Amino acid sequence: MVASQVDSYRKLVRDRIPEIIRGAGDLPVCDRIADDADYIAGLIDKAYEELAELREARGAERVNELADVFEVLSALIDTMGSSLVDVAEAAARKRAERGGFNDRVWLEKVVRNTQQGDWRHLEERL
Repeated sequence: MVASQVDSYRKLVRDRIPEIIRGAGDLPVCDRIADDADYIAGLIDKAYEELAELREARGAERVNELADVFEVLSALIDTMGSSLVDVAEAAARKRAERGGFNDRVWLEKVVRNTQQGDWRHLEERL
């Protein structure tokens, strides 16, 4: 008998991954997600995974990781009954209301004004 090693993943994968695994001589054990709520939860988990990989990537690798993030977001958009145009319009509204990220603003802290009055005297101490 041949010794077997079993690696457990329990995660959403791209459609052709089982075929690729079989091509490598291994046996994929898969299931399909029928429920939209479970599929959306799986896609959101996958988005976190892909974003973590993007954070670790360097140089030209980042474009491939961005492509993975884009693929997951595209599947989410489709499953939720929206379109890329809907998302782009929502992003434009938010950008008009709250700005984008072009100015590279990094918020360090917020000093709350707990009393009525002028807080500007605190700026020099911060």
